[in-house]
Amino acid sequence: MKAAVLESLGSPLVVRDLQLDVPHAGEVLVRVEAAGVCHSDQHYLSGDLRSPLPVVPGHEGAGVIEEVGPGVTGLEVGDRVCLMWRPRCGQCPYCLAGRPALCEAAGIQAGSGGLLDGTTRLRVDGARVHHLLGVSCFAEYCVVSERAVVPVPPAVPPAIAAIAGCAVITGVGAVLNVVGECAGDGVVIFGAGGVGLSSVLGAVLVGANPIIVVDVVAERLAMAARLGATHTVDASSEDVAAAIRRIRLRGVEWAIEAIGRPATLETAIDVLRPGGTLVAVGLSAVGTTFAVPLNLLVQREKRVVGSLYGSANPLIDLPRLFDLYLAGRLPLDALIGRTYPLDHINAAFADLTNGSVGRGVVLPWESP
Repeated sequence: MKAAVLESLGSPLVVRDLQLDVPHAGEVLVRVEAAGVCHSDQHYLSGDLRSPLPVVPGHEGAGVIEEVGPGVTGLEVGDRVCLMWRPRCGQCPYCLAGRPALCEAAGIQAGSGGLLDGTTRLRVDGARVHHLLGVSCFAEYCVVSERAVVPVPPAVPPAIAAIAGCAVITGVGAVLNVVGECAGDGVVIFGAGGVGLSSVLGAVLVGANPIIVVDVVAERLAMAARLGATHTVDASSEDVAAAIRRIRLRGVEWAIEAIGRPATLETAIDVLRPGGTLVAVGLSAVGTTFAVPLNLLVQREKRVVGSLYGSANPLIDLPRLFDLYLAGRLPLDALIGRTYPLDHINAAFADLTNGSVGRGVVLPWESP
């Protein structure tokens, strides 16, 4: 099969022929129909986050099961599935407590560059090639754990199913699962990429008001307004904190930071009203820190919490998101940006770096 391979940090991806082994026990072979282009992949390409090399990136995807390994139950050839970069072992304390986004088995995949048993199914000329987060869907096919897929209804398009598996569940999930009931509360969202725009959709869904979006790309801000943001702030030309206080004098109840920049996180804490909460969603380079004024934290009872993968339970939350999409309550089609054949994968990341609007999607079987 063809796959995009990262051979060294900071270098372009190379599309080449790889050998893909048949699925082992508890695994499935998926023909990849669509794969989203996410900033987290960019972090691995640049070295901000680390994976064993060489590696096939891509962690946000969807496709059709073409083969099932021994012992697989509940999944059949022909099933359409969404791929998940967080598995659910079902046995660790976090899975048992209904928090599979923190599943301990994820560390095996991330650290080994393999699947749940720590080994890889990818080879080139007999040499080992690694999986990224147990998915590696910048490829025509991938082998993944049966615990890393969720069925997709027939009426959900492949590109929608793909972005639902990361950007949407992360952004909407941060609102539904962390913010919770916030009808009439003010929410500011920093970053209008795929995750930030998904957070806008979540905030609209639960009735937050105002919904303020901050970004530096005018086209992204315009997209946020079309999706339901009541106000936008262009951080390239405005004093962000002052602009937010003009909208809400005492600050907002909730801030969602979907970028992963220390300066932005510090601004987010500053614009919270007393008792407000910052939900940190965006990732950054390993070891990145940001300053939190201690007295501001204590005297105004502000809170800072993290949210990984929307703090979601994908087996419950993804079907709910698909239902909302099919009912017209979650306009996910608006999130789709440019599409690319696999051979143009580097153009996709160049566009991402340059502030492209909407989620780029790779279609591995599309001709250049």
